[in-house]
Amino acid sequence: MQLNRSPGTSLPRHFPALAVLGLIEPDSGDWGYLRGLQYGSVARRIGVRMIGNLACMALVGMSLIGVVDPLTFAVWALTMVSVLIYGARHDRSLSDADRRGLDRFEMVHQAIPAGLMALLWAVALCGFAPQGGPQVQLQVWSIVAIVLVGTAAVYAIVPLGTVLFSAILGAAGMIGFAINGMGMAAVIAGAFAVVVCVGILQSARVILAGKVAEAGLAEKSEVVSLLLREHQEGDADWLWQVDAGRRVRTASPRFAYALGEDVNDIEGKPLIQLIAGDSWESGHFHSSLHDLAERMKRRESFSGLLVRVNLRGQVRWWELAASPILDDSGAFTGFRGVGSDVTEQRESSEKIAFLAHYDTLTGLPNRALLTHTLGESMRGIEQRRNHCAFLMIDLDRFKAVNDTLGHQVGDRLLARVSERLKTLMTRNELCGRLGGDEFAIVIRDGADADRVEQVAQAVIASLSQPYQVDNHELYVGASVGSAIGPRDGSTVETLMRNADLALYRAKDEGGSAHCTYEPALHAHAEERRRLEFSLRHAIERGEMSLVFQPVVDAASEVVLGFEALLRWDSADHGTVSPVKFIPVAEETRLIVPIGEWVLRNACQEAANWPSHVKLAINVSGEQLLDSHFAETVVHALAQSGLAPHRLEIEVTESVFVRDGTTAQHTLNQIMALGCAVALDDFGTGYSSLGYLRTMRFSTIKIDRSFVQGAARGTAESLAIVRAVVAMAESLEMATTAEGVETVEEFAAVRRLGCRKVQGYLFGRPMLATEARRVMQMTDAPRGRVA
Repeated sequence: MQLNRSPGTSLPRHFPALAVLGLIEPDSGDWGYLRGLQYGSVARRIGVRMIGNLACMALVGMSLIGVVDPLTFAVWALTMVSVLIYGARHDRSLSDADRRGLDRFEMVHQAIPAGLMALLWAVALCGFAPQGGPQVQLQVWSIVAIVLVGTAAVYAIVPLGTVLFSAILGAAGMIGFAINGMGMAAVIAGAFAVVVCVGILQSARVILAGKVAEAGLAEKSEVVSLLLREHQEGDADWLWQVDAGRRVRTASPRFAYALGEDVNDIEGKPLIQLIAGDSWESGHFHSSLHDLAERMKRRESFSGLLVRVNLRGQVRWWELAASPILDDSGAFTGFRGVGSDVTEQRESSEKIAFLAHYDTLTGLPNRALLTHTLGESMRGIEQRRNHCAFLMIDLDRFKAVNDTLGHQVGDRLLARVSERLKTLMTRNELCGRLGGDEFAIVIRDGADADRVEQVAQAVIASLSQPYQVDNHELYVGASVGSAIGPRDGSTVETLMRNADLALYRAKDEGGSAHCTYEPALHAHAEERRRLEFSLRHAIERGEMSLVFQPVVDAASEVVLGFEALLRWDSADHGTVSPVKFIPVAEETRLIVPIGEWVLRNACQEAANWPSHVKLAINVSGEQLLDSHFAETVVHALAQSGLAPHRLEIEVTESVFVRDGTTAQHTLNQIMALGCAVALDDFGTGYSSLGYLRTMRFSTIKIDRSFVQGAARGTAESLAIVRAVVAMAESLEMATTAEGVETVEEFAAVRRLGCRKVQGYLFGRPMLATEARRVMQMTDAPRGRVA
């Protein structure tokens, strides 16, 4: 059985010696396939090799009686049998090589047993035979020569191992004769081996050429058989013929079967009547039937003509081809042609066309169709001197739904969103889905700022209403960015890019808003791109540094620890605020290597502090979702020598909304090391008591907005701070008031029960050297340094 080659593969036309041996891999030709044909029949020669070698071993044993110790000869013979069995097992594994192909490694592996057998025969020639003198030497060589010739004849199909076998035996024969001083015999043995090797290569070439011819013939035969089988078994094609009046004549049984009628019932009837169905009576034919009738009227040949036919109320599609029939005098007598039912192919084509232009989840136009429609609108406004618009829509808080309730609920929510968008569209607007939770609207003609604003606000209002999905009441908003052409872009790509920039601005401003494109947005995007580029090289350029802000005991005002804060003094941008570069680092995932640098250097500094002073480090969600973050913490602690209980990792509530399971798993690993975990900015995000119950936080940090409100006596802030403090104490957690800047704020949070405070009142972020000086003052009655 031969290997089924894939289309595009080819067999080589030339057979270089090294390629035949398998030592090189020519660029031209499918050598893996050819070697599969070459080695596939080696398994059928196993018996011949076994019998031939065993018989010659017996002859050698008879020649060496009284010359070699029987035990020595027995060990040699057993070794030879073992190698033969090993080679036979490997050759048997190649029985399917003609179906799967063969690589050079397998060729080399197949040659190893041949080399081992040659070495064993060499022992007989060089070790055993010389002990019996010239006569025994010649006898043994004669027997080995039989093995050599037999192997060359039977195993030329695998030339690498056979040539190796012959070369080793030739060399061994020369050495053996030389030992007995038989120089001429040595020369003859060498020449004999060379002739055999050349013969092996020539035979291999002939065999390969035959395999190539055989494979080509088999492939052609298979193609011919396939075509014949398709012609004989196929029932999709039929012959049809009409006379000059376009009435069916000499109808074939297959044509009648395609019509669902008996042959006698269709003979003599007009072809158009047979395939028009109910429209024959009304006279309202499908355009394809008009096309067919017109071509037949003009008496012209046609092919590939798609015709919509109606057979007993079922719509089908036929593909027809025909040529006019002329009699001996050249007079027109009708048409003769072939036809086939292509309904399934057409439906598949229509489905493919639908998939190419529509989103399967929502049924809305996809990016390709939106882009095409926008392009058509752009070309139209050039002629009419009008405007068109492109609106990009991104759902707010959709990711939280997807992450918490799963993708199935998320997909159903997207389907509901698409239904609402459809109801907002007029004939002048086309809405579609770009991908994910991004949608878009093309306003084709006459778009102005008022209409764009009207559509955008309608979208925001509609999509912000609650959704009922699988017994869940869901709320998502929508952010919209728009651009008007050709004012904001003369090409499709430019207009879409500028709408995207406007959408980015709307998201940046908190969502549920509509922003129009302004040239300044492009400058802002370019600035952000340059900022990202500089940020990628900030660490290697030594532009990053750490400052430390003290955290003090609310009762004693003694420094308990420091929070490490990152600063960036860029050579390209000057001093960049963390508020500006941290979001960029998180969006680009540069926060992972930057966070690793912060962790490593902060721990290194904290290791020099007094043992009671702790270190707090902020960690973003991107870092917690990194699978190697726990290992990063371990390495930082190990390299610095900092005790784990002195390190506190600060996280915000948002990490639990994004991927609560992964975040909790990572934090559990960190706490297992002995590190503490603090919850930062509590109450400002997606607050939930669920993760307070499952996570053993060491500290809850109260946001500075509540601290300021409590100092002013705001009832809501006072209630929130009291509730947080009470909850933390019941859960055996400490509380830290952030952003304490005045004596009044400090007095308020201390009165409300906060254990620790942090803010400008007790120290601004400071360099490491200044932090060490503050720690030296830690025994003073008051720890303020600002």
